[in-house]
Amino acid sequence: MAGNSQRRGAMRKDGTKKGMVVGSGGQRRKQLQGKGPTPPKEDRPNHPAARKAKLAERSAANRGRGKVAGSRRAGDGETPETVLGRNPVLECLRAGVPATALQVAIGSTHDERVRESLHLAADLGISIIEIAKGDLDRMAGGALHQGLALQVPPYAYAHPDELLEIAADSGRPSLIVALDGVTDPRNLGAVVRSVGAFGGNGVVVPQRRAAGMTAVAWRTSAGTAARVPVARATNLTRTLQEYASAGLMVAGLAADGDVTLDEFELATDPVVVVIGSEGKGLSRLVKQTCDVTVSIPMAGPVESLNASVAAGVVLAEIARQRRARSR
Repeated sequence: MAGNSQRRGAMRKDGTKKGMVVGSGGQRRKQLQGKGPTPPKEDRPNHPAARKAKLAERSAANRGRGKVAGSRRAGDGETPETVLGRNPVLECLRAGVPATALQVAIGSTHDERVRESLHLAADLGISIIEIAKGDLDRMAGGALHQGLALQVPPYAYAHPDELLEIAADSGRPSLIVALDGVTDPRNLGAVVRSVGAFGGNGVVVPQRRAAGMTAVAWRTSAGTAARVPVARATNLTRTLQEYASAGLMVAGLAADGDVTLDEFELATDPVVVVIGSEGKGLSRLVKQTCDVTVSIPMAGPVESLNASVAAGVVLAEIARQRRARSR
């Protein structure tokens, strides 16, 4: 047989020799190095078990955050957040909370709240994205979403100096509210609403250990946050000192105030009202910075009011005195 090297007189043809030849993978087979033992499935990036473990970590991080999920802590104002659930999403849309996208699970449009949310999002020009329920489950990280998720961008805080400029342009005496240690975003939203109702120029919050303008605060403000600026101060005490240098009276609200609210004759002057937390009240440094402390006279056995309620009472009295003086 031609090409058979065992046959006498046969001619060997090039490339017919058995075994390794140049260009074959077998030439370098002995040089291949082993990669070691196979890693556990949880450590392999594309393995389903690894994705499941990562999702479980994210779910544990988000657990306990209520109906607002995401990586942001209250008050950061630096990362977007996701509002979950039919009622919370609908309330946000009704209140005009700025949003970038509404995600709807496929097959959820039979509910009236979902349909209304879709109509509101379309009217507001918000992108509507249909998403598989499983993908929404993964995005929610175990939180209850009921087929709806609203993407809310970070709040754009004003600078404390901008509130002075707004007050100067208004032609009326400055009226600013500063919150010291208020950590509930619902209180912040309610204060913003009261400031808008009684002609205030804005709200100042500390950068740390304080509530920020989350979607919850937006919703509580009932849309007023779109008109009343919220500034964030790196150091609240220093900001109050700067306001005092600009001619504002710094009045702190305290149960043991120097004067009662009905005796607060400087309410018609430029003023910044400082409200502390319901439990601890004003911090020591902030209280020392105040020119005067004001108390709300109580007729009943209640010792203190909720921070947002106290803000509403004080702002209403200041507005009343200013109206009376302008007559």
